[in-house]
Amino acid sequence: MYRVVIAAAAAAGLAACSLNSGAISSGFAEDQTSAVSKRPQPTVALGGEPSVARPLQVARLDDRAPRGSYENAQRGMLSDRDYSSTALDPEKARDVINQYRRDNKLKPLKLNAELTEAAKAHSRDLSKWDRISHYGSDGSNPWDRVKRTGYKARLAAENVGTGQVDFEEVMRGWKASPGHNKNLLLSDASEMGLALVQDPKSEFKSFWTLVLAAPM
Repeated sequence: MYRVVIAAAAAAGLAACSLNSGAISSGFAEDQTSAVSKRPQPTVALGGEPSVARPLQVARLDDRAPRGSYENAQRGMLSDRDYSSTALDPEKARDVINQYRRDNKLKPLKLNAELTEAAKAHSRDLSKWDRISHYGSDGSNPWDRVKRTGYKARLAAENVGTGQVDFEEVMRGWKASPGHNKNLLLSDASEMGLALVQDPKSEFKSFWTLVLAAPM
């Protein structure tokens, strides 16, 4: 069985609410968190650091993300927050996630270069379009982006967050949201990739993507 699980969270770690709300919210209501089955085409799995550079497939000239599948920030809604110290330490973030998993009697995750590449590609794309979504501007979904890196997955899951100042805030929001929390505690996941892209000119300011997976 091959499956991809998705969940999104927006700024300030607030609980999920519906699209087009006036408050800082997640891009998706909880009941829109979904799992679908997909069978990937044969690909080359690259363990560890990628041996060759591969072009990232991110934004295209024409925006193909399905209407209603993303949310944009209200103008100026995060302008009073200080992002000067916002940064990501992947190893520390991994340790935070793994401690949470251990507390729930689950095996820890290993950082994977291909999953990190998939996470970076999506965070860059979200930053370019200044929105929160699981769809890339080329219409890609999380499974597509994992496949592009050469990772041969039997399970792929994605959490997205925008507007958080640090990873601690991201984790608080994800843990408080049933959909995101379910992804953090996927018992079958064994590897992860995590990325942060910042753009002070954007309304959302920070764009976080977590990809969890298990190889075939």
